[in-house]
Amino acid sequence: MLQAIGLTSTPRRRDLPPLVDDLTFEARPGHVTALLGEPGSGKTTALRLMLELEPGRGVTYFRGRPLHRIAHPGREVGVLLGGVPGNPSRTVRNQLRMLCAAVGVPASRADTMLEVVGIAGLRDQRLGSLSLGMDRRLGLAAALLADPCTLLLDEPAAGLSPRERGWLYELLRGHASRGGAVLFTTADAKEAARTADRVVTIEAGRLVADQDVTEFARTRLRPRVAVRTPHAARLADVLGREARAAQRAVEIVAESGSRLSVYGTSCAEVGEAAFRHGVLVHQLADETGDAGALRPPAAPLPQARTEPGPDPRSPVAPAGAGSPSAPGASRAAADGGRPVSTVRRVGGPLRPLRYELRRVFGTAVPAVTAALVVAVSVVTALVLARAGGTPQNRLLAAWPELLPLPPAALGAGLLGALAFGEEYRYPALAADRGTVPRRMGLLAAKLAVCAGLALVFGALAVTADAAALKLVFDRGPLRTPVEWISPAVSWAGLLVGCAWAGVLASGIFRSATAGLAAVLAVPVMVVPLVRKVLDGPSAYPASGLAARLRGLAWAQWPPEADRLVLGALRVMAQPVGTALVLSLMVLLCAYGFTGLRSRTRW
Repeated sequence: MLQAIGLTSTPRRRDLPPLVDDLTFEARPGHVTALLGEPGSGKTTALRLMLELEPGRGVTYFRGRPLHRIAHPGREVGVLLGGVPGNPSRTVRNQLRMLCAAVGVPASRADTMLEVVGIAGLRDQRLGSLSLGMDRRLGLAAALLADPCTLLLDEPAAGLSPRERGWLYELLRGHASRGGAVLFTTADAKEAARTADRVVTIEAGRLVADQDVTEFARTRLRPRVAVRTPHAARLADVLGREARAAQRAVEIVAESGSRLSVYGTSCAEVGEAAFRHGVLVHQLADETGDAGALRPPAAPLPQARTEPGPDPRSPVAPAGAGSPSAPGASRAAADGGRPVSTVRRVGGPLRPLRYELRRVFGTAVPAVTAALVVAVSVVTALVLARAGGTPQNRLLAAWPELLPLPPAALGAGLLGALAFGEEYRYPALAADRGTVPRRMGLLAAKLAVCAGLALVFGALAVTADAAALKLVFDRGPLRTPVEWISPAVSWAGLLVGCAWAGVLASGIFRSATAGLAAVLAVPVMVVPLVRKVLDGPSAYPASGLAARLRGLAWAQWPPEADRLVLGALRVMAQPVGTALVLSLMVLLCAYGFTGLRSRTRW
């Protein structure tokens, strides 16, 4: 049961009326409800208010709970607002598998839903290459992944062919027949009358009528008699003469060479007039408006394809398309008749990590970035070695004095900036909502994945640089290091710090560009300030700090660990290390203030 109570949007300007004004209605389980209104009447705004994406007043209850009180909204509400908000370079299958991790269902559910919506053959197609009809099917698959109880769809049939529209509404009716509630918006009154069980009509954001479809068709649509005959002109003349003789208002409209639409009469009267005058009639039916029967009988659904894939231009619904949860996901009445899903849930603390791994490795960005980092790093290292005078640590890192950061650190910062930057550009977690759930679980997953990729980038760059230097110059520029722990810790800290700075900055400023700019700002702006602060000798020595820290620890670490602690302390004492630590602390605090107040849960 969906109950919208007193929905009122906040006007963008004080002198403007609200787009939605005190809207109250409900969508019942087991029914398809149409929200009908002209373009600009506030239908989309009403859906966004229900999903708490638009500022305003009022509340919407989904089975008795507002959305922000539902632990896993994706399992309760399936949403389709516009197109699929996915990276165009991601494949259809990878997109759904990523969303499976987000809503907490097995990855195999993606293949099941591709079969259900009839695009299994397009699983390896990129999102940017899909047609509008296929994009709508993918959007429905995403909305139905977690087998939600409620579906909210904004103009789901816009731009679809008549055959695709028929398939779409059969799918929605199948979902409703299993106890789900379906609410979709439309501007076509005849479409609402043909496909919905109940029609909620709004105008200028206000409720006009909330009616059963039969009552809606009787009071708000114009009934007609559709006639097809090879003698259309003769029958029109006969009906006109009889109407004038009986002094009745009958309107006859010639639709085509053999079709007539007759308003103000009934099938019986038209049929009797044709019989009396010997006019052959091929079709005679009561209709509403000019788009077909009010509720046509459901056509048999085509069988599922077993070939490698369907023709994208020919929408074919597989067997069971009327059941969005098939196979194995039929609904059972329980807990007072409320629908219960049989789709297996995959929860636990690792769910955000699974999502982030599928998001990162669902495109070629990590591989391309790693290749570029290695290539630029090798070329830079060879140039520095040829010029001479560069310390070995900087040589292996390919970090000349003129560059603010080495290539590996820039690559790590770029991937970190894309962690949230891509989420805001293609908001998969909150489809078309413009927001991203920023909970600690999601943040920790992004930080962990980016740190791992940063260390991989660093290891690849150093290994490739050493191999290239040995190949070109033999072992001339390289010497066996006496102390390697401190440089290794310093290198790892630099890479991880740049990656984390990119993650936090992109989450705060909602842009990958801003995240990368924050990474570059650390060596360009923060490091000079830190150098000024740290310039000059210290009044008190800090020798023996590692031993004192070991004494404060609850569990005594071995004395050999002092070298690691000293290496980390030396890194933090350097201007770059201090600047990174300070920058990360500031960014983390800013992220907490701006993001963790979100009510959306992971």
